[in-house]
Amino acid sequence: MPELPEVEIARRTLVRWFKGHEVRRAESTKTRIFRGAKPKAFEAISGPMTKAERKGKYLLLSFGTQGVLAHLGMTGKFVKRPKGEEVLYSRARFELDTGDVIHFRDPRMFGRIEPVPSAELWKLKTIEELGIDPLTEGLDAAALKGAVGKSKQELKVALMDQGRITGLGNIHATEAMYRAKLHPSCAPMTLTDDEWSRLTAAIHAAIQFGLDEQEGDDEIQYVEEPGSENPFLVYGREGEECGNCNAVIVRTEHGGRSSFFCPECQPNPGGTEDKKYAKVLRQIEKDFALARPRIKKIEAKALAKLKKSAKKRPAAASSVPLEKSRKTRVRLVRPEPATKGKKK
Repeated sequence: MPELPEVEIARRTLVRWFKGHEVRRAESTKTRIFRGAKPKAFEAISGPMTKAERKGKYLLLSFGTQGVLAHLGMTGKFVKRPKGEEVLYSRARFELDTGDVIHFRDPRMFGRIEPVPSAELWKLKTIEELGIDPLTEGLDAAALKGAVGKSKQELKVALMDQGRITGLGNIHATEAMYRAKLHPSCAPMTLTDDEWSRLTAAIHAAIQFGLDEQEGDDEIQYVEEPGSENPFLVYGREGEECGNCNAVIVRTEHGGRSSFFCPECQPNPGGTEDKKYAKVLRQIEKDFALARPRIKKIEAKALAKLKKSAKKRPAAASSVPLEKSRKTRVRLVRPEPATKGKKK
């Protein structure tokens, strides 16, 4: 699912694609991505893209007096293809003066395309309700504490609240908490000033890591897509070893979303259940690793015995069924008496 880094890369890519070019024609397919907006208003867009801005996970695109609010949803992305090339799940399109077409591709249609006058983009309620954007508005420890510190939610859930900090989603919140060595279920009100500073630095580091991973690619890629590699430190790595301490990464749920963390590096402030669980898993893995050579030896010995017994078995007996063999012996030992004929 796209989060702040992926959306920022999409913005930069659009700037590069549109630079020096104009929209000749905008097309749309009648789908729910317009969320009640009029597709005809989108199809009226033309000319150069004059601005490409971002707030959290939203793109605010201006084409003179015309504008578009775009959200990538869960699977949405912009892709550029030559004119005439079929693009599956293309929901809206910008045809450029070069002949290339920029498609908004969204298989699951959780994305959003809303044509809006460019002067109204930043006045939309959806945008005004968003919290601090760590990349464009700056985020220090005091601002983070002010936005999240009084929340009664678990820390990870509070970080994903777009009204507090906008742009962070499940992946980068998970990664930030791992970097800061904080458990996902921490209560924000219990954090010290040092922990707020660590968390702030971790958020910036997680975002920068995401940007570096996608920078230079023409199309953003999501870790959930088939064939994609997982570049993250803990996200999606349940059962694997922690890169810092070799403990087993654990998965739990917070706010209905999967959380991945190291119980050694991120101890649970409310108890030791996660730590004990990880130790049990680690002991099972060690026991299995120790038992594996012995299992192989036992299998090898059993196989050798079978081969040895097969060599000692008489060749003649191999093709004669046991039941038939017994009957033959009975006939040889106790032959049936000859039938006596009657005297004429």
